[in-house]
Amino acid sequence: MDEEAFRKFLKRGGRSQGATKRAIVQVTEFERYLREERDCRNIDRASPADLEAFVSHIEEKRKGAAKLYLWGIRYFYDHTADEKMCSLAGKLRQQLVKQKPFLLKDFRGINPAYVDKLKVLGIRSSNEMLEAGRTHKDREELSAKTGIGAETLLELVKLSDPARIRGVKSTRARLYFDAGVDTVEKMAKWDPEKLRTMLIDFVEKTGFDGIAPLPKEAEFSVAEAKRLPRIVEY
Repeated sequence: MDEEAFRKFLKRGGRSQGATKRAIVQVTEFERYLREERDCRNIDRASPADLEAFVSHIEEKRKGAAKLYLWGIRYFYDHTADEKMCSLAGKLRQQLVKQKPFLLKDFRGINPAYVDKLKVLGIRSSNEMLEAGRTHKDREELSAKTGIGAETLLELVKLSDPARIRGVKSTRARLYFDAGVDTVEKMAKWDPEKLRTMLIDFVEKTGFDGIAPLPKEAEFSVAEAKRLPRIVEY
């Protein structure tokens, strides 16, 4: 690892001194494992199997710690422009990070009375909303049970779908919805920088109470939208 070049890369990305130090320690530990356990002398030549073996190794030693190492390793492969290993590190980390269910009541612009009606049926989170309102038929039946209009239920589903992406929750989900990027499929078709430019313009023109995503955030969201399975029928 060219530690100085990696350090500069992290600094340009806005990482703090503490975060930079942790990332270097994490990557150094991966390098040590490659030398001692995988007979691989160069981190740039590490394979997906090497990274997966390292994750298993760390989890055996310290349950739950691998996600911390993958944070730094993902940045390293982003720095070296190794898209395959960078993507794998991100996917492995996401599998290890347990996200708390996002509650419907925390979406911006949702009538609390609707939240209460859905709660009676055991629908409290965005994941539960997706399960209950996945198809047009599901939403029609749910509308009959709750008295909530099918279009309102569709709005809740459209807010819940991109909420599968880390960081797209209350304000972000509402921003994408209001700006017309109201499905994961639509988000996946955007160029990240063009999407960000459109959202900056939307915020300025409408006075939306929030800011457009930063460049890295937009890149991550679009990449995740391309990766996520399509589970909603419109």
